[in-house]
Amino acid sequence: MNASVDTKSVYPWRFFRSGGFDQVRIETADDLRHLAELDQKLWSVLACPTSGLEFDSRTLQLLDGDGDGRIRAPEVIAAVRWVCKVLKDPGCLFAGASALPLSAIAADDDEGGRLLATARRMLAYLDKADAEAIAMDDVADTTRLYAPDHYNGDGIVPVELAAAADTAGLIALIIEHLGGKDDRSGKPGVDADGLAAFLAQAQAVADWQAAAAGDRVLPLGDDTAAAAALFEAVREKVDDYFTRCKLAAFDERAADALNPADSAYASLTGEMLDAGSAGIGALPLARVAADAMLPLTNGLNPAWAAAVAALRDGVVKPVFGDVDMLSEVQWRDLSGRFTAYRDWQAAKPASSLTALAADELRALLDGPAPASLATLIEADLAAETAAAQIEAVERLVRYNRDLVTLLRNYVSLSDFYQGGRKAIFQAGTLYLDQRSCELCLKVADMGRHAALAPLSGAYLVYCNCERQGEAPMTIVAAMTGGDADEMMVPGRNGVFYDRQGRDWNASVVKVVENPISVRQAFWSPYKRVARMIGEQIHKFAASRDKAVEAKAAAGVADAGAKADAPAPAAAPAFDIAKFAGIFAAIGLALGALGTALAAVVTGFLSLPAWQMPLVIGGIMLLISGPSMLLAWLKLRQRNLGPLLDANGWAVNTRARINIPFGAALTGVAMLPEGASTSLSDPYAEKQSPWGTWLFLAIVLIVGIVLWRQGVF
Repeated sequence: MNASVDTKSVYPWRFFRSGGFDQVRIETADDLRHLAELDQKLWSVLACPTSGLEFDSRTLQLLDGDGDGRIRAPEVIAAVRWVCKVLKDPGCLFAGASALPLSAIAADDDEGGRLLATARRMLAYLDKADAEAIAMDDVADTTRLYAPDHYNGDGIVPVELAAAADTAGLIALIIEHLGGKDDRSGKPGVDADGLAAFLAQAQAVADWQAAAAGDRVLPLGDDTAAAAALFEAVREKVDDYFTRCKLAAFDERAADALNPADSAYASLTGEMLDAGSAGIGALPLARVAADAMLPLTNGLNPAWAAAVAALRDGVVKPVFGDVDMLSEVQWRDLSGRFTAYRDWQAAKPASSLTALAADELRALLDGPAPASLATLIEADLAAETAAAQIEAVERLVRYNRDLVTLLRNYVSLSDFYQGGRKAIFQAGTLYLDQRSCELCLKVADMGRHAALAPLSGAYLVYCNCERQGEAPMTIVAAMTGGDADEMMVPGRNGVFYDRQGRDWNASVVKVVENPISVRQAFWSPYKRVARMIGEQIHKFAASRDKAVEAKAAAGVADAGAKADAPAPAAAPAFDIAKFAGIFAAIGLALGALGTALAAVVTGFLSLPAWQMPLVIGGIMLLISGPSMLLAWLKLRQRNLGPLLDANGWAVNTRARINIPFGAALTGVAMLPEGASTSLSDPYAEKQSPWGTWLFLAIVLIVGIVLWRQGVF
């Protein structure tokens, strides 16, 4: 069990309340020294990812001790303990400065003393021997701190580190054929794996080259490769010729069939012939006869004459002398000689080292260079302590600038809740629909994020952001102010400003609807009714318009038919009694509505003046109250945790976004203080008097009804 969780600390921690929960204050050097004693149940976060944050990626890499892509609480505690050990006063970390004074390093501590000495050597190497502080710029590019002709502990040896010419040549050869790895100095070099791979390939190539010793594999010595190419060029055709001759010896009747028929020559008579014609090349190599020999000069197929002549000069003559005929026995002898060569070529290692001469490669393997290079690699690895000290200085400088910022976004969320600076998870500001949304997070996987983020209870807008020359990204913005009447999906466009102030084109791709404010909830029932009435009016008008069009089309189609049709029967007489009943029913309904309206108005006017606003307010509360109550309950439950958890965080508390704080996270368009505006609009719609006349007519009708009821 984690001791930091169970140990009861006597340290007087100080807390502040924000977001509906208590958060620890990290403000003094003693707070850092006792951080390991703080019960982790009181930490705001227990883990966070190393990507997608507005935080220095190299610092996160140094904090991530196990390289799992997450910063966990034990790693944070280890980092704080270390800086408290190697600094005289860890309170200097609260300045967040990009330069660390050398005087701040604890020289009386063993590790601190080594860090101080290393920092001074680093500054001297950078021609800053008189500097009193080491800055971020001094450690940002560590390749400047490593000379290629000195050991640096990475186990990679560049050419400059080799004093012997043969060792330097071996390094260059390995880099040329197998590639190299970048040394900490930035120069390409060779490590132990590269040397082992080279030696394995070199030995395989040397063994392969040794297998060619003697006449069995290379019957013609250095000319074997060229002779084998000449042999392969005619091998199948010569095999075909001798096979035909053996068939003729087997049965003399086969000779005539195996030689070209007259029809084969007849088919060539209509073509423009040359030695390369396909029809000629398909004919036998020479005249087929029982146990015949292959002529090497005369009587050859013209298409193959040049290839056979090359075979005679390059292969037959070096083996059998200057002969004009080649027997099948001699041909099989040649074939046997080149079979071993073909097998040897098939066993050729897949390495570019085969281009090296056998004696050169053997001299390299047997020489002192491989052992010398292995010694250099071991010596470089033995110097890891010096390289580790340089990295430790870099770590200290980066922690000096960044560690407290991380604590204020990890142990507590003070950067987010106390204002003044943005939290490391806030990616920027989204401007959309006359609002600025400050709570914007980068999203790597929108599908995964959208599955968990709705539990936050916030109104979320997912946007794809694009900027020329940059990789596109997806963000999610929490809208905590204004309303959502004009939010359209997809396609609503806005502008996103990242933490560097760069603007991105933002396009809404998904919306997760939740209440935004109580004010919006108050008006939402009326907006829904107005929207419903507008939709019904639109549907009614559209249906009537469609019916009129259909009726007009039907009338035009039937016009001709009606002209030829017999006269219709006389229309029935108007039944005034029937319609009088209908009119009476309508009048009765209108009278009932008027009576009800009169009763309502009479009751309202009979109230004392001070009660009338209360009645109106009560009616409005009756309509808007349920919506406001539901919104108020949901807004109280808004929680930052699911938004961060969906990005890989491990939020350890219920970080609420209450109504006042939510209003601060989203800015709504307002005229600046002291601004003036003109109410004169030259393009305003002209006021129609019909509305006024209609209102006066209603008042008059209500007055008449009340007078008839005896109210006045």
